[in-house]
Amino acid sequence: MIFWIASYPKSGNTWLRALLASYYYTEDGLYDEGVIKYIGQFPEKNHFKNFRYDQNIVLDTTRLWLKAQENINLEKKLRFFKTHNAFGKVNGNPFTDSKNSLGAIYIVRDPRNVITSLKNHYELSDDQAYNWMINEKNYIYDIHNFEKDGYSDFQFVSSWNTNYTSWNIQKQFPVKIVKYEDLLNETFLVFKDIVNFINILNKNNEVINKEKLKKAVSSTLFDKLKSIEQKSGFSESLKSKKEDKKIPFFYLGPKNDWKKILDINFAKKIEKVFEKNMKELKYL
Repeated sequence: MIFWIASYPKSGNTWLRALLASYYYTEDGLYDEGVIKYIGQFPEKNHFKNFRYDQNIVLDTTRLWLKAQENINLEKKLRFFKTHNAFGKVNGNPFTDSKNSLGAIYIVRDPRNVITSLKNHYELSDDQAYNWMINEKNYIYDIHNFEKDGYSDFQFVSSWNTNYTSWNIQKQFPVKIVKYEDLLNETFLVFKDIVNFINILNKNNEVINKEKLKKAVSSTLFDKLKSIEQKSGFSESLKSKKEDKKIPFFYLGPKNDWKKILDINFAKKIEKVFEKNMKELKYL
């Protein structure tokens, strides 16, 4: 069955995947550059290789989402996938359902910090990033591989509000909401709780390996991930539109503090539009 690592973009999804991959796909819990590939993205072009579709039509793969997941689940084993999709239907087609999904971790981050990461990742101005986050019809795809893959990896992101709310209120399967800030401040305890949640849903009765858990945490510290990227690159970093180089994926990490780097009036603008969910999450 599929287990989702879901989030709005730039909310800590990659770090959580690194932690999970280190714990579940290594013998010793130590992260290395290749292990994160065990937790891929859905959807991607390879998920539709047995289907006929037009990769140049934006929404054409949405009708194949469930069929592709059924094929994945023929393996009859736990599979982790990251996604930035909002939960729900696109063109009348459900993103997923209880027949294909065991559960999900949804990692959410203070939108005042999300916006600074978005600005770096997509090379946006303040206003562009703000409009990106409030766009209810927003979607993403790999623009750099468009000639080869088209819209095969189309993901319907919607707004920050809708993305979070859609996963939080759905009743198809269990979802654990994890705040990025909690994972950052109490990494071992929060990650242990996440592993326990996954194991219970997967009916895995093995005792949690605390030493392996500790190594997963220590080997995926932000500075270590950043150092690995600087030495060897990172497959998910984007090529700059302004210069002939890659944009650093691991940018500020724990130093991304909106209080220090975001204009106060701009922060208030974000707080106003996302007030309800920010209060619910105790960001306000």
